[in-house]
Amino acid sequence: MKKSMLAVALPALAVCSVAHAQSSVTLYGLIDEGLNFTSNANGHHGYQMVSGDTVGSRWGIRGSEDLGGGLSAVFRLENGFNINNGALGQGGAEFGRQAYVGLSSNQYGTLTMGTQYDPTVDMWSGFTSAGNLIGDLSAHPYDNDNADWDYRIHNSVKYVSPTIAGFTGEAMYGFSNEAGGFANNRMYSAAGSYKLGPISAAVAYMKINAGGATSTGALSSSTSVFTAQSQQNIDAGLSYTFTNNAVVSLAYSHVDVYNPTSNAYFSTQPEAGSQNSWKFDNYEINGQYFFKPDFWLAAAYTFTQAHIATTTGNFSPKWNQVSLMLDYDISKRTSVYVQGAYQHADGDTGLEFDNASIIGSAGTSSSGNQMVYRVAMLHRF
Repeated sequence: MKKSMLAVALPALAVCSVAHAQSSVTLYGLIDEGLNFTSNANGHHGYQMVSGDTVGSRWGIRGSEDLGGGLSAVFRLENGFNINNGALGQGGAEFGRQAYVGLSSNQYGTLTMGTQYDPTVDMWSGFTSAGNLIGDLSAHPYDNDNADWDYRIHNSVKYVSPTIAGFTGEAMYGFSNEAGGFANNRMYSAAGSYKLGPISAAVAYMKINAGGATSTGALSSSTSVFTAQSQQNIDAGLSYTFTNNAVVSLAYSHVDVYNPTSNAYFSTQPEAGSQNSWKFDNYEINGQYFFKPDFWLAAAYTFTQAHIATTTGNFSPKWNQVSLMLDYDISKRTSVYVQGAYQHADGDTGLEFDNASIIGSAGTSSSGNQMVYRVAMLHRF
């Protein structure tokens, strides 16, 4: 009897072993925590403990199942949170950072559905310091181009091509989910990247119609930066890697916001119907230098020119911003770092465009100048 039971059990265990080998599920995350000092926040010094300035604190689950023939089922559920009070990020959504499922083929690419990053984030933001190195303290004013990952796209379908001769393409469509309002709060985007030796380049485009205007749709009202009739982003990036210890990148973005009604970073919104358009051109150069593999310095400079068209006149505010970061990796999972940023705003719009406002600061400056410093640690698991 014992022998017959063993004969049944061993093949069953073998089947379980094979099934396990064909699937994988990984729990992962990181915690970014530090102390910030702001030189001028509403006319006062600001001292804060801030979670997730360089990279958002998060935990997630990702997995895949081998379906055979080079095809796999894939999924990801990713949560954002604030370590200081335990609050959920992204407007309180349980998996507000990412939540998708799809199919991935070695030959044909990957198709996913759910809440996801759009192609401008996936392929272009890595050429900016905000999207790749320093985070909030180097974001362009109001994160107008979403290089700092302010929002994700809900109800979206995304396709990523396989890489062929160094080129990868990506396209996405975010549905409005509104009967009789197909274009109300929808999004579409496309991007392409190319890599040849030490040179990398990318171009990207995104269009949003009435983003955040409805409770269901492509863009959540709780995470969108601008509420407007429409918005489009045009992006380009180029980088060069010098041996193994230095990288220099250039990034450009142009953003058009038509008939805007609010800016998420303003404490006081403009009068309803007073704004015709907000347009931003962002020019950035950034670099990273490794003194040793575990000790590096990053720096970024951005010049932003805006064109503000209102019912009372047109204005052209400007911003100059410099950001620095020095990082030491204590281990493969734990790092400590210091950051600093300075922004000068020059405008005469009568709106908060005239005041410096670094993302990650304790609040908008009462003048055109602001500095923010941060000392922090980051742990990955």
